[in-house]
Amino acid sequence: MSSAYVIASVHVTNAIEFEKYRLQVPSVTEGYGGKYLARGGKQKTLEGEPFIGNRTVIVEFENYERALEWYHSNEYSQLVKLRQAGSYGTLMVVEGV
Repeated sequence: MSSAYVIASVHVTNAIEFEKYRLQVPSVTEGYGGKYLARGGKQKTLEGEPFIGNRTVIVEFENYERALEWYHSNEYSQLVKLRQAGSYGTLMVVEGV
């Protein structure tokens, strides 16, 4: 099976609310075997239109199904509310090769 990657492009609109999410999400993500490959940090668009956000996150999961299990879990669905209270953006899952 191939790994899968959750990629998020997020624009933080309320740093206080987003921080509540940012502090809690690693333990839930890692509990589902997720491994952060990028989490914030510098970013620069090299070609095309810039992503929506000022923050990009890439998380690797064992496989596509596990990534979806994490996203739809009760634990993460509670955190989605915090993320959306402090930001907007795009989140996607991509199967690796």
